[in-house]
Amino acid sequence: MKPELLTLGFDTSAAHCAAALLSGTEVLTAISEDMTRGQAERLMPMIEEMLTAHGLGWSDLHRIGVGIGPGNFSGIRISVSAARGLALSLGIPAVGISTFDAIALTVDASQTPAVPAPQDRVYIALPGHEPKLVSRSKGQSLALPPNGALLATNIARLASKAEPPFTRPAPLYIRAADAAPPRDAPPVILEDDG
Repeated sequence: MKPELLTLGFDTSAAHCAAALLSGTEVLTAISEDMTRGQAERLMPMIEEMLTAHGLGWSDLHRIGVGIGPGNFSGIRISVSAARGLALSLGIPAVGISTFDAIALTVDASQTPAVPAPQDRVYIALPGHEPKLVSRSKGQSLALPPNGALLATNIARLASKAEPPFTRPAPLYIRAADAAPPRDAPPVILEDDG
């Protein structure tokens, strides 16, 4: 009998650290901790605790699903870099899942998946169009992200169904970062003549 596909999904693109573990289509566990800081320090211990609670180890994983945003720039980088590192070290695929796709998995098709943005705006992705940042207006039928545990579960579900070829997960940034690049010129690297 073929063992069930063990898929790990996680997300730190908002003010949470969330992870879910699926065996085939069965959700073994899904947890989320609210936090505005500290996701980088909490993510790996959280995943390890989940695995240990089910008598599993890192090498038992078959696939990783990771939330690629849009959302918090630092949070997205934390998840994406963790997924890439795990995939490389474990020799398994990592699949990037947008928050839009994770929302759409469990909402009515008449609703537009949307991610809250600063200044009463939202990120949206209409079918056939590039994602964009828009002002929130009355009358919009928006579906906002679910709680972190369900978001991580949806990410894992979509990753488990993904078909190869797999591309490396990459952050989904819709607007430029608030932090400006340094004004100083980069250092000049001298050639070694020796």
